[in-house]
Amino acid sequence: MQLLNTLYVTTPDAYLHLDNDTLRVEIERETRLRVPLHHISAVVCFGHVMVSPILMHRLADEGKSLVLLDGNGRFKARLEGPVSGNVLLRQAQHRRSTSADSCLAVAKSCIAGKLKNCRQVLLRGARETGRDDDSAVLVTVADEFARALARLEHAPDLDAVRGIEGDAAKRYFGALSLVVRPDARDAFTMSGRTRRPPLDRMNALISFLYAMLMNDVRSAVESVGLDPQIGFLHAVRPGRAALALDLMEEFRPLLADRLALTLVNRRQIGAGDFVERPGGAVVLKDEARKAVVTAYQERKQETVMHPLMESVMSFGLIPFVQARLLARVVRGDAELYLPFTPK
Repeated sequence: MQLLNTLYVTTPDAYLHLDNDTLRVEIERETRLRVPLHHISAVVCFGHVMVSPILMHRLADEGKSLVLLDGNGRFKARLEGPVSGNVLLRQAQHRRSTSADSCLAVAKSCIAGKLKNCRQVLLRGARETGRDDDSAVLVTVADEFARALARLEHAPDLDAVRGIEGDAAKRYFGALSLVVRPDARDAFTMSGRTRRPPLDRMNALISFLYAMLMNDVRSAVESVGLDPQIGFLHAVRPGRAALALDLMEEFRPLLADRLALTLVNRRQIGAGDFVERPGGAVVLKDEARKAVVTAYQERKQETVMHPLMESVMSFGLIPFVQARLLARVVRGDAELYLPFTPK
């Protein structure tokens, strides 16, 4: 499997053209970038970015998605060609989505993966913090995650699973500031998870990373022919990619939270890279968004051992592998979905 690039365009008023078999990015009537189409799997535009109709048609013809997000990374629209995949797989998915037992089994697996990966973020932070008091708190919260995993195994229904996940998320985001280096904590303190809009710098950074992660996971789900709208854990709502949100849970700590902490702790992102809007919303500045996009793309190129497949692969390919494993469960070829939890 080849990991193709996702082209992220963050510069306001950029204009995307088709130039033969090349995508050309023009800013203020000047060509700033040329990318061969065969190197691209998707184009994601943040804010006010213009796209030529000819390029839209070509992307649709080649099965490459065009995603429009607002300046903060909130989803606005998606253009794609004819739906791919086996209709029998989607029928099986729809049938399983009406089975309480099937939904519960997949939901437990997704949240188990999230809890295990969150726990690893906390334990790694405890090892690296260098402050005994902070380390003790992080280890205590990590131990609570171990107990949450035990409760999850015996959860009787989806409401119980969501309750366990919600309680764990509050504890996790409440402790995450202790993983931030001490001299940056005043600027990057979180009192909890806030979104739509994010109300502090760390929430703004994490939300921006989640927006990119969501696009990648949705692409992975669609690549195997599953319906991204029909989930097992997240409730079905108009315009909501519930299945992509299900699969995304295990990747949030690995591909977004840890990267956000790294960017702050290595001083690649600082307090001056954000602006507060009227009403309290905090957003990344344009140059900072470019730096985060670059860091996210580099993170996807890093390699890791997949414990189930027993092979080394890039982080960017893991969502596609996991989508295939989930499709096997939907088809009935496997009994249980096993989330990605690297050691």
